[in-house]
Amino acid sequence: MPHAYVVGQMTVKNPAKWAEYRSQVLATLQPWGGELVFRGHQVKALSGSCPHADVVVIRFPAVANADAWHASAAYQALIPIRQEAADVVLLTYEA
Repeated sequence: MPHAYVVGQMTVKNPAKWAEYRSQVLATLQPWGGELVFRGHQVKALSGSCPHADVVVIRFPAVANADAWHASAAYQALIPIRQEAADVVLLTYEA
């Protein structure tokens, strides 16, 4: 069965709010089998360009788990903090 990956690309606008969001988001992954794969900061673009300097990758057992996590009350409660903290693009991939 393929895994699902949620990839977030972001530009932080408010570091204090971003720290608040990050301190709470990992706990919302656990009920859905989500695990942080990595967080990183872009060093340079080897080809093309990306408007966001930071990235996060989260692995889920399946796309349904990723969808359920995103729709969960626990995660939905964090979205206003996230929106205040950063410009974020979230994408789901299956591999």
